Amino acid sequence: MANWTKIDQTVKRWIQEAGTNIRASFTNSLTIQTKSNPNDLVTNVDQETERFFIENIRSHFPDHRILGEEGQGDQIKSLDGVIWMIDPIDGTMNFVHQQRNFAISIGIYEDGIGQLGYIYDIVHDELYHARKGQGAWMNDTPLQKLEQVPVETAILGISATWLINNRHFDQNKLIQLAKDVRGVRSYGSAALELAYIASGRLSAYITMRNAPWDFAGGKIIVEEAGGIVSTISGEEIDMLSINPVFAAAPGLYEDILKKYLS
Repeated sequence: MANWTKIDQTVKRWIQEAGTNIRASFTNSLTIQTKSNPNDLVTNVDQETERFFIENIRSHFPDHRILGEEGQGDQIKSLDGVIWMIDPIDGTMNFVHQQRNFAISIGIYEDGIGQLGYIYDIVHDELYHARKGQGAWMNDTPLQKLEQVPVETAILGISATWLINNRHFDQNKLIQLAKDVRGVRSYGSAALELAYIASGRLSAYITMRNAPWDFAGGKIIVEEAGGIVSTISGEEIDMLSINPVFAAAPGLYEDILKKYLS
């Protein structure tokens, strides 16, 4: 049986070390490559950070498996056992162009159930973290359970990409939602936007394409804060596939799902 207290303490130590290394890289030249398209970036720091976590996990927890964005982990075909889902830098474009609005994201699952979640906003030194059944925290401060927010006073996290013609969803429904809420924001980092749901900085978050490493840590944190995370049709998320993701506080979740996403 996994010792979650030990794992939690160890991960937090690794995250702080990785964050220190990433901050130190700000004054160095980056090696930047593209992946699936010219806007899908990866840097040497992404790769080095993922390698740092993988080497430590394999050294300390050799029976655990790893799903990492940069492909240095394992080939995961099932959710059996303990699996770490890691995005070493979520928001790489922000990291490259702004040196802010990016985060380390880690979700640790056991037989498909989220046990530990972490999102570290390195620049602001804000570590959002949660353990199943024990609530969510930002650094040493517990996050209050999310309360219902009406649509008209909600702040929605959504990329403008989904408010124009696209092949994934009827943009007109989302345009109406964007008109009805109090405000719309886009931070360019799924992990941070989920952390902001958990902390109440955002009321809802919608995207049409997130990979498991994008939302694995945030899903646990949002749920421990009392929020709901699902696909945009209200179904359980497939933790091994690219998914549309919808996260919101209770009450607001049901309102948006019924009025705008169905």
